[in-house]
Amino acid sequence: MSLNIYLGMLHQAEQTLAESFRQVAEGHAAEPDVHHLCHALAQQCDEHSRVLLPVVQRYGEDRSDGEPERLHAEGLSTTRQGPVGLLRDLQDLYLLASFVDVTWTMVKQAGSALRDRGLLDVVTRCDGETATQLRWLQTRMKQAAPQALVAACASPAADRAAP
Repeated sequence: MSLNIYLGMLHQAEQTLAESFRQVAEGHAAEPDVHHLCHALAQQCDEHSRVLLPVVQRYGEDRSDGEPERLHAEGLSTTRQGPVGLLRDLQDLYLLASFVDVTWTMVKQAGSALRDRGLLDVVTRCDGETATQLRWLQTRMKQAAPQALVAACASPAADRAAP
């Protein structure tokens, strides 16, 4: 059984996502909604790790170096500056949260096959919250995109470059 590999990936990815939300919160503290909500979402990820722990203890957790590097997600170690930086950082969070989301889906499938009610309860709770995180990130990116992508084009240098 390889469920322990996915549990290890999921446990690590939730921790990485929490750290990345905190990184973005601090790096974009001038954006009050980003600052506060990213901290709240980081706490949610911490809670996901906490409620996943009994399942990890039951099935084990394989974080061995023998697994291909592509089977883990790297978090954000720095944040970018300005409106485009915020947009890129939110995009990175979205990619990481998507990795977490699809990993919850794989673990749910295993829980269904095993008929493990405890595992399925954890998945139901955490998977739904991860989906909400993804929706917020997508909405916030949509909100940030016009300013980040179009406002830069409205600069005098952009006007001179136009034919």
